[in-house]
Amino acid sequence: MSFSRSARKRALLPLGTFGIVALASVGVCHPAAAKTHHKPLPAAARRKAAPKPQAKPRELMATHDENVSVSARRAVQGGGLMARQTEAKSISMVTQDYIAKQSPLVNPGVLVSSLPGVQGTNEGPLSTTSETVHIRGLDQTQIGMIYEGMPLADPFTYGAYTSAMVDNEDLANVSVSQGSSDLTAPTYNADGAQMTMSLRHPGTHFAAYAEGSGGTHSSNKEFVRIDTGEIGHSGVTSFVSGSYSSGNLWRGPGSLYRWHLDAAVEKHWTPKSSSELIFGYNYANQTEWLYPNLAQWRQYGTSYNTHGQYTPGDTLYYKLNTKATNAVVGTLKNHFDLGDGFALDAQPYAVETYGPNNYGANIPITNGYRGTEKYAVLDGYTPAKGSVTAISIHPWVQTSSGLNLIGSWHRGINTLKFSYWYSYAVHTEFQNHYAVNAQGQYTQNNGYLTVGGKAITQYDINGFQQLNALGLEDQIKLFHDRLTIDAGLRANMISRSFTEDLPGSQPYKSVKNMFIPAPQVLISYQLTPNNQIYINGTTGYRAPSSFQAQVPVYTFTTPVPVTQPLANFTPEYMIGEEIGFRHYGPIMATISGFNYNLTHHQISSVSYIPGTSILTSQPIDAGGESAMGIQAELSTRPWHHLSAYASGQYMHTKIGNNIAYMGDVLPTKGKQEVASPKFIGALGLTYDDGTTFGNFNFRYSDSQYSTLMNDQSIPAYFTADASIGRWLPRFGRVHPKAMVSLMNIGDVHYLSSITGFTPTAAASIKGMGGKTLTGSQPAYAVGTGFAAIATVSASFE
Repeated sequence: MSFSRSARKRALLPLGTFGIVALASVGVCHPAAAKTHHKPLPAAARRKAAPKPQAKPRELMATHDENVSVSARRAVQGGGLMARQTEAKSISMVTQDYIAKQSPLVNPGVLVSSLPGVQGTNEGPLSTTSETVHIRGLDQTQIGMIYEGMPLADPFTYGAYTSAMVDNEDLANVSVSQGSSDLTAPTYNADGAQMTMSLRHPGTHFAAYAEGSGGTHSSNKEFVRIDTGEIGHSGVTSFVSGSYSSGNLWRGPGSLYRWHLDAAVEKHWTPKSSSELIFGYNYANQTEWLYPNLAQWRQYGTSYNTHGQYTPGDTLYYKLNTKATNAVVGTLKNHFDLGDGFALDAQPYAVETYGPNNYGANIPITNGYRGTEKYAVLDGYTPAKGSVTAISIHPWVQTSSGLNLIGSWHRGINTLKFSYWYSYAVHTEFQNHYAVNAQGQYTQNNGYLTVGGKAITQYDINGFQQLNALGLEDQIKLFHDRLTIDAGLRANMISRSFTEDLPGSQPYKSVKNMFIPAPQVLISYQLTPNNQIYINGTTGYRAPSSFQAQVPVYTFTTPVPVTQPLANFTPEYMIGEEIGFRHYGPIMATISGFNYNLTHHQISSVSYIPGTSILTSQPIDAGGESAMGIQAELSTRPWHHLSAYASGQYMHTKIGNNIAYMGDVLPTKGKQEVASPKFIGALGLTYDDGTTFGNFNFRYSDSQYSTLMNDQSIPAYFTADASIGRWLPRFGRVHPKAMVSLMNIGDVHYLSSITGFTPTAAASIKGMGGKTLTGSQPAYAVGTGFAAIATVSASFE
């Protein structure tokens, strides 16, 4: 998604205010943000702004910087959990003022978890893998994830790796559009919502920031950022930052680590034209979590984990189960003011993510299968009963690149936009298996297991995707800009191809072409400068996710695939409506009612491949779904240094049809949709007197179903987090700060979300056609336990 520079300034207005706080005296903990300089006031204004004679002596002694700091701090609503919005749709945002008061180890999904309609969870106090986010009952695979105009999600599975893209310390804000995505956003899976992460751009003056954190489970993070300021008189500014974090898993054996780099170089060609090169690098690895079913959770609780000691045949030995999250991202954002109301935004980008991911597997020595082809004996082995325990290494790699162009023409009350987005993505994934010894160790020098000279594997896939999207949007402002009407249409053309290079695969190759129109209408009216109403009608889509939607996955013990492609390969399609009201003042409040209808809703039934610790996903077309609800948020300006925030959402969902299952039909029509709690809410309280600060967040989620038949659910849960800190006395140009963050204060043990849905969990159930059907058990993610993190930081200006 690309913005004009003026639009970006408006979007970052709250950040600019917080930057004044940080640089003037206390405020935000990140002084590397751009400094703000003010022109001298006219004489009349200076006289008006001068302190009154009756002011107390200590008020007269306050410095100019302190006055700016106090003024800026009072503008912060709800501790940075709410910022002024003007678009004609539901948008919520956390700003740098809030981000700076949270643990540096949490991911962006957790940062937005107090916003209305949002459930963001961490599996640990520090995580390097993809996170789980739900918005209005739709999961992360249905949410468009954008970072500085680049799509963050895996282009095929739509897994969100936000923690791999940027450090929290480099974030200006994270916003959530709960009901729709922007018409020009580069997303192919946003049929319900959009989450956008914005970078803290290079500062105009030299600044440095260093931070060190440590706490429970040996968690630690070290972070450094340098802003060069303007280089000479070239109009070029830049920054570079780097971090290292590591820790032990809070449950079970194993550890994790992460190396990360962010950098940007910005050049202003003219006051209204600029280019910015943004780069990111991430290298991370961690021991894999296990995802229990409900019976395992009830029996073992947080003790259901990988195993710390190896025994022969144990695929759950922790050293066999690790996951890498590596990424290289880059983009060149260009905004050119062409004069006469014409402007062009041009943004090429590239994102490469790669593994490997490692798991355990038991492979038959004789009479096993490679695809549908039976083999007599593994190469190098003599015929014998039993199996070889091996580490299954998946050296996957995928590259996504694209170009997003937005041309606009502003004339009087009208702004016309034309957009074109091209995207190309490739994905390769296979398995190499290396036998382990009696201690669970392996060496690649011994070579991977083969049959007839070919690697033994359960899948060997190659895929590519091309996308062309054309958009036309027109905005008109009437009645002195009080009424805004925005209408647009985007035509999305997608071609996706996958091959499964295993013997007997049906199909061997699958090519799918999709054409998806996505119109939208946004209307807002400014009743007064501080009161706005809006209404909209939007659409969105998600192409079917994962290669399993097109080609099968096999196991070593049978020629029958463990997953089958979708019988009806049709994109999800969402039609939504919203009506809302916003009020801004000492108390800021928003409320909106929403309704959406989803067709061809695809859910994923996740299970372990037999004889392995490898999770695979079976896509299911769950048909239609409808939802209606109301959401609201409220925040206050600081009063005696205290500011409050509250948000909530009530939602009712309904499955629109009965679904086909195992040759029969299940009576799912009218049931509640999975992962859709009726009520979620959050409360926040922030204290900041300029020296001492604190932040408290309480979150509640109602129970939610994990099966389409509503015969299994996870119970309601609540969590609470808190931070407290203090700015320490300056020495020279260095300003230090100390903070302690507490996560899950009550050490609540809970299932935070569903990782794999199923049609039914019943051991035996009658289908509508009379057949006796068997269900399967959903899998769940476990929310993080208690953690305490201490952070010491210092800024140099």
